[in-house]
Amino acid sequence: MNLTKEKKQEIFKKHGKSAKDTGSTEGQAALFTARINHLTEHLKKNHKDFGTQRALVNLVGKRTSLLGYLKNKDIEAYREVIKKLKIRK
Repeated sequence: MNLTKEKKQEIFKKHGKSAKDTGSTEGQAALFTARINHLTEHLKKNHKDFGTQRALVNLVGKRTSLLGYLKNKDIEAYREVIKKLKIRK
């Protein structure tokens, strides 16, 4: 995984409430999206890597459930996160 501590802090600062607020739903969804994008690029080159494929499916499921929680809790924040992360929903 190519996400260093600094990149994670940058993601949380940009999408979360602050760089230290790693538990916010918005920040976690952004982190999952970055990891999903990285794994997708990896699978384009290595299409027989089934371990990575399974990890990708699990991450997408986690992000979906996290966004479902956010949608039920605060619909405006959900719409903003979807728009920022450019997720099709």
